[in-house]
Amino acid sequence: MDETNLGWGRPATEPGAGWAVVDVETSGFDPGHARVISVAALALGDDGNVEHSFSSLLNPGVDPGPTHVHGLTPEMLAGQPTFGEVVGDLAAVLSGRTLVAHNAGFDYAFLAAECERVGAVLPVDNVMCTVELTRRLNLGTENLRLETLATHYGATQIRPHDALDDAMVLAQILKPALAAAREHQRWLPIRNVGRKRWPSGAITHDELRPLKVLASRLPCAYANPGRFVPGQPLVQGMRVALSGEMLRTHEEVIERIVHAGLSYSDSVDAQTSLVICNEPAPAQGKGYQARELGVPLVSDADFMALLGHVVGGSDVEEFVDRTPAGDQFMLF
Repeated sequence: MDETNLGWGRPATEPGAGWAVVDVETSGFDPGHARVISVAALALGDDGNVEHSFSSLLNPGVDPGPTHVHGLTPEMLAGQPTFGEVVGDLAAVLSGRTLVAHNAGFDYAFLAAECERVGAVLPVDNVMCTVELTRRLNLGTENLRLETLATHYGATQIRPHDALDDAMVLAQILKPALAAAREHQRWLPIRNVGRKRWPSGAITHDELRPLKVLASRLPCAYANPGRFVPGQPLVQGMRVALSGEMLRTHEEVIERIVHAGLSYSDSVDAQTSLVICNEPAPAQGKGYQARELGVPLVSDADFMALLGHVVGGSDVEEFVDRTPAGDQFMLF
C-alpha cells in the first residue's frame, strides 16, 4: 500500500459507512503462532445502533491456551467449526465497514493471520481503536480498560473475556463515545489498512504500524518555509515536533499535521519550525531542546486554532537528471 496516500483520522461530524465492532479470544498473544478460538462481530450503523451480528466458537486445532482467562476448554471447542468454515459469514458483517476493536491492532492482526492461513481476504479497509478514541475524550477514568469504560458509560458486562459479551459491551460504549467526539469536535482515530495479492495468489494484509513511525517517514509535498513566527499563520511544509507536555494525544495531532500539509518530525533540530508544548519553560525533552535552539513553542490549543488558517506552501521540486544521454565522465 502506498503510504503517501494514507488517510489518517476524520472529523467525528463527517458521515461514514458504518462500523463493525469486533472481539476475538485467542490461544496466545502472537498471531503468527496462536489462533483465534472465538470471534464476534456486530454490524453497526454510523449512529452506533446494532443492525446485525455474527459470533462463533472455533476449533483451532491446537491447545486453546489460557483457559483460566477465556474459559474455553479443548472439549468445548472440539466440535466447533474452523475459521475457514465461518470466514464467509464473518466477512459479510465486516465488508464495507470500519473495523472497531478495543486495542484494534491485536484483533486486526489475528483476523488477518487467520484469513491468510485459509487464503481468504479480510474485507477491511479501515480500522479504529476505541482505546485511542476514548483517550481523546479525556474521560477522567482511572484507566481505559474495557471494564472501566463499561462502568463509566453504564454498559452491562456479564462475561468478561467472552467474545460476544465483550463486543456487545464495546458497542454500548461506542455510541456515547461517538456522540462525545462530535460534541467536542474531536477527530476519530480511523486508520487505513491494505493488502497485497502475490503472483502466486497468496494474500498478505498490511501490519498496523504505529502512526508516529509512518508519519516520520512520510515525505512532505511542500518545501520547509522555515520557523513559525508567532502572530503569523502556519505554512504548508513547516516541520512540527511534539513534546510530552500536551493535552491532546500525539496520534490526533499527527493526523491533523499530515492533513494540513505540514511535516511531522520525531526529532528537534535547526530545521524544526515549531514544537507543540504546553509548558512555557520545559526543563527536559523536546520542549527544552526547542528552547535551546530558539525554535518557537506553541500550545496544542493554539496549534489547533492555527490549523483553521494554514497558508499554501511551495511544492518540492522533483529531481530531474539533466545529464545528456551518452555523456562520459572522467574521474581524476
